[in-house]
Amino acid sequence: TDMHSPSAVCTPTRYGLLTGRYCWRTRLKESVLFGYGTALIEPDRATLASLLQGHGYRTAVFGKWHLGLGDGEKTDYSKPLSPGPLSVGFDRFYGIPASLDMAPYVYVENTQVVEAATEEIESANYIRFGGKGYIVGGKIAPSFRHIDVLPVTTDKTVEFIDQQSAEKPFFVYVPFSAPHTPWVPTKQYSGKSRAGSYGDFTVMVDDCVGRILGALDRNGFTDNTLVMFTSDNGSHWLAQDIKQYEHRGNLDYRGQKADIHEGGHRVPFLVRWPRQIKPGTVRSGLGCLTDVFATVASVIGKPLAWDAGEDSFSLLPLWQQGKAVRNAIVHHSGRGMFSIRRGDWKLILGLGTGGFTEPWGKIEPKEGEPAGQLYHLGNDLAEQDNVYLQHPEVVASLSRLLDEFMRTGRSR
Repeated sequence: TDMHSPSAVCTPTRYGLLTGRYCWRTRLKESVLFGYGTALIEPDRATLASLLQGHGYRTAVFGKWHLGLGDGEKTDYSKPLSPGPLSVGFDRFYGIPASLDMAPYVYVENTQVVEAATEEIESANYIRFGGKGYIVGGKIAPSFRHIDVLPVTTDKTVEFIDQQSAEKPFFVYVPFSAPHTPWVPTKQYSGKSRAGSYGDFTVMVDDCVGRILGALDRNGFTDNTLVMFTSDNGSHWLAQDIKQYEHRGNLDYRGQKADIHEGGHRVPFLVRWPRQIKPGTVRSGLGCLTDVFATVASVIGKPLAWDAGEDSFSLLPLWQQGKAVRNAIVHHSGRGMFSIRRGDWKLILGLGTGGFTEPWGKIEPKEGEPAGQLYHLGNDLAEQDNVYLQHPEVVASLSRLLDEFMRTGRSR
């Protein structure tokens, strides 16, 4: 219940999940990659996939890659797309290069485009403002339809699971394109959520997860398979959506996707592992998606090397014995704002949100006002009472800790 994405937007979170390392330690200091962005994961860096591949697992990824393809200044889709998923430990890839609203709109299989993007599509507006969903105009393959991507991702995943056997373990990473814009639920989900197209698309995600779990069940893999379900950032849910649908996509947390506040990076985290974790278990210990890397290493009994997973802690003691594993965590917004959390204290370096909610730009404090934000989440989970000026010793202590993590290049 206290799990966090390492960033409040998608590309850096995906990097952190696969490498166990905060993405702000790379060339990507804020925002995300776009459709022609080249490979972000550094050559020879250990990943979840390479760890498991080296331990005898079949490895596959289906869905939204969004970690860059190829090298150089810009991805050349007429050439083999390497480095990419197959360069960092995956045996198989089928999916889209970036987000569902980023050109070029093509499918990639392993290192090749399935169908070249020879046509053009125009930009569209957000459905919340009268459009049909946000799409950046650009190149598109003739047969590519945005509405097909989530079903195709699910079909490919289920097909892969059906091809596996009990003799050889497997790892499958399924980064869905949904419920990112454009919101394109198929007809059978329309109106199911009573929370608009975004809600309907989320219901469709739930059904797709059910199909994948069903494939594990059908093949007899359930009892011995660790399944983790989470999100790469908070819900993109506006104040007007709360009012219109009487629904809080981020519970009572402040902010939304991209923001430095809890609504930007506190995410759901569900685990199913019947032989190891008792069903119905709830844990409140602090965690980060970078911790998946060290956790998986613990599962297979392979301790991490000193230079791997610098920001990753194994969650197994938390899951199985309820023991805390993390002392602190660094948060990062979509526009590069930093925060550090230790215990109930959360320090934000700067004012505003650093994300999609105004005010998000650089704000200069007025005379006598705090230069940053300090919240005690035990008393103020909604982050409404900034006590920065009242606790200078906490501000100083957390600032030193953040500086140490940045200076040493690791938090583990």
